[in-house]
Amino acid sequence: MSDTHKRSIAKAISWRATGTLDTFVLSWLITGHAATAGGIALTEVFTKIALYYLHERAWARFGRPPAGREAHARSLAKAISWRATGSMDTFLISLVFTGQLSTAGGIAATEVVTKIALYYLHERAWALVSWGRQRPPEPKPAQPLASPEPLPASN
Repeated sequence: MSDTHKRSIAKAISWRATGTLDTFVLSWLITGHAATAGGIALTEVFTKIALYYLHERAWARFGRPPAGREAHARSLAKAISWRATGSMDTFLISLVFTGQLSTAGGIAATEVVTKIALYYLHERAWALVSWGRQRPPEPKPAQPLASPEPLPASN
């Protein structure tokens, strides 16, 4: 099974809505400033949709089990690899908005826990959705070799 580009885009958007809300809440709790939290979260909308789409396409190359079902271990591995990418992005954006290494580190470190759990649940939910999955084309049956023309009888 493989995912279509439309499915990857839909997953990117649904994940970003979830992730942005989480980033906003965490940033607000840590900085105490809704405007700073909003700036961080809004910037992430743009950077993370692009990064997530690329992440999905990379993982799509790994293929799926024949039944097309996501294995729990694969969902967890994707969650961890995405979190590493996403946390670096969050750290850099938070550093730009706050100018403080400790605050940026606090936001990025806190969201590691919340985002891995949320991402895993997001993957499990999408594993239940068949839309945007395609099966590879069935191989064509082998054509029998044409039998050679009979040789003319010699007298």
